[in-house]
Amino acid sequence: MSEYILRTKNLTKKYKHNYALENVNLNIKQGEIYGFIGQNGAGKSTLLRLITGLAFPTEGTIEWFGNDDPKGLTNAQKRMGALIESPALFPNMSAFENLEIQRIQRGIPGRESIDNILQLVGLMDTKNKKVKNFSMGMKQRLGIGIALLSDPEFLLLDEPINGLDPTGIVELRELIKNINHEKGITVLISSHILSELHLLATSFGIIHKGKLMEELTAKELDEKCRQYLQIKVDRPAIASTVLEQELATSDFEIMQDGTIKLYDYLDDIRTVSLALTQKGLIMEHLSQNGDSLESYFSKVIEEGEHE
Repeated sequence: MSEYILRTKNLTKKYKHNYALENVNLNIKQGEIYGFIGQNGAGKSTLLRLITGLAFPTEGTIEWFGNDDPKGLTNAQKRMGALIESPALFPNMSAFENLEIQRIQRGIPGRESIDNILQLVGLMDTKNKKVKNFSMGMKQRLGIGIALLSDPEFLLLDEPINGLDPTGIVELRELIKNINHEKGITVLISSHILSELHLLATSFGIIHKGKLMEELTAKELDEKCRQYLQIKVDRPAIASTVLEQELATSDFEIMQDGTIKLYDYLDDIRTVSLALTQKGLIMEHLSQNGDSLESYFSKVIEEGEHE
């Protein structure tokens, strides 16, 4: 069995003379929460519509569970749950009734599955309340519940936190984590809200103007955005000895140009400066550097503008 739930190969969607997506190669492994990041209009929703079968690609292939045969894709999509944009709900029906209607339409056996879903999404206590009286966050959780009715292996969520208040965002974040950890469901979540995805995702894809600019794990992202002291002295080899012996740290690296990146002592620059100068080293430069998450993504997007 493939380690990848979903892969796309050179996936392209063209409308007349404009590319909504161009040669996108997406790779989502089993068990991940994949954060799909891009500005509004970057192509996120277009890609999600393609992989759910709501639209068809101009070129390229979509591979589900290691299978890119069209008949196999139809079966694979049955193993997926999706919430694209806002959930379609019956406002004068209760949460229970909305789920029951979906269960009957899909031919899913057993009404007991509804209570299990309501419990999972935190709506058990309000299951008989009419949906028109729900908050936005409750409607989103019910929409996710509907997507989970068929017990999918893969859950796709398109901008699920849009319009939610801070409490609703936290509740939805914890729900998605629980679905991933407790149920073992792989999740693809698209958003333009970077700070929220950083608290949630285990891997990321950055899309800009229809092109996938980069894929990286949460660990790789943290490394790229890691803060450090940038040190430039006349004798970097001696400086490294000072750091190891006088400051008892090995959490640094010497770059090709002799600059030292020290990932320790971020809140104590004075101690670092004194230790180096007391050994007769000439300090040419000492400052704190490193990208914030926002600036890193801005840099990736800016690079895309010049391609």
